[in-house]
Amino acid sequence: MPTEILMPALSPTMEEGTLAKWLVKEGDTVSSGDVMAEIETDKATMEFEAVDEGTIGKILIAEGSEGVKVNEVIAILLEDGESADDIGEVSKPAASASSNAAPAEASEQTAPAKGYGKGETDATPAPAAGSKDGNRIFASPLARRIAADKGLDLADIKGSGPRGRIVKADVENAQPGAKPAAATEAKADAPKAAAMAAGPSTDAVLKQYADRPYEEVSLDGMRKTIAARLTEAKQSVPHFYLRRDIMLDELLKFRSQLNKQLEPRGVKLSVNDFIIKACALALQQVPEANAVWAGDRTLKFEKSDVAVAVAIEGGLFTPVLKDAEMKSLSALSSEMKDLATRARDRKLAPHEYVGGSFAISNLGMFGIDNFDAIINPPHAAILAVGAGAKKPIVGADGELTVGTVMSVTLSVDHRVIDGALGANLLQAIKDNLEAPMTMLA
Repeated sequence: MPTEILMPALSPTMEEGTLAKWLVKEGDTVSSGDVMAEIETDKATMEFEAVDEGTIGKILIAEGSEGVKVNEVIAILLEDGESADDIGEVSKPAASASSNAAPAEASEQTAPAKGYGKGETDATPAPAAGSKDGNRIFASPLARRIAADKGLDLADIKGSGPRGRIVKADVENAQPGAKPAAATEAKADAPKAAAMAAGPSTDAVLKQYADRPYEEVSLDGMRKTIAARLTEAKQSVPHFYLRRDIMLDELLKFRSQLNKQLEPRGVKLSVNDFIIKACALALQQVPEANAVWAGDRTLKFEKSDVAVAVAIEGGLFTPVLKDAEMKSLSALSSEMKDLATRARDRKLAPHEYVGGSFAISNLGMFGIDNFDAIINPPHAAILAVGAGAKKPIVGADGELTVGTVMSVTLSVDHRVIDGALGANLLQAIKDNLEAPMTMLA
């Protein structure tokens, strides 16, 4: 039977997306790995690849359509020997998608097409393939043929297609007698739309400002996700806050010396590069704090993967610098510049902004003295960094002098890090920044 191609979840937080562009048309033949469409997620524009081979029988969602829900049917794929006459009638796209396509009317008497990696309905004819534990095994016809040629039992192969569908690559990589791979860890649940419902209703707010001129600005996918995730985080994560002042004079002198020496290489270190390195090393010095909350347990990490907030138009990204404790300041600087540039162009891949146990949000370049940042779950902490400013201080000899002081606030998840542990982590960050040469040892 024809196969439904579903709107994929291309990022961990994606609930809906925009079908920006079709790269195939009805009647085109596609193979596994062929790029079929460009899809705008809440974070970036990404390519959507085919996992099966066949012919595009019908496109149900027109390019440019917004608000297409994850797992909504966007097209129909025909397999060998099938034609457009086999498509029958399929369910209409959800009303939330602003599509110009004209899908066929749904009919209760017509069994829907089988899913692109999705289970079949009760109305679907009994499967010709075998089953395991009484459940249908879903595999593409090509995968079945290859499995038969190699003498493989499909029940022993784990599918990598949507919802576990077995595709060509799975069978080609399988060995006779291989057992199914362990189930991968389930993705974190997407933020609930209900989180955005906090506060007065839309009608109540519109009524309150009915006599004032205003412009309504609709929310794009990124802004909806930010609103939902931060509301959820603030409501569900038990935040507490630790504040310290950090003396920057030694760091600024050391940075100036390094930049002069690195100038022939075209490298210019920023204060933020030192902060990233200081936090990465602090997570090694206080390893109990290098952890995340995982529902009914914590996960403690060996490496320091540090996320850094990058402001972009309409929102922000938090690209992750992996193994940051192992990298030189110049390597961190170069990687951070590349990630920030691609973040502003919305060209980051999901693996580049997912993960990490700790984050940094620096508003010092905007002249902000200090602020409190909201933890990005499942992280256990985030460091809010203010501007370095000249202030009167009492020197070691008791004399009043002037120094460059930077105020920082560590927001901490109390489920993972207690007060004393958080204080030790912040002290380690302060020590690293106030004695920057030790970070090169």
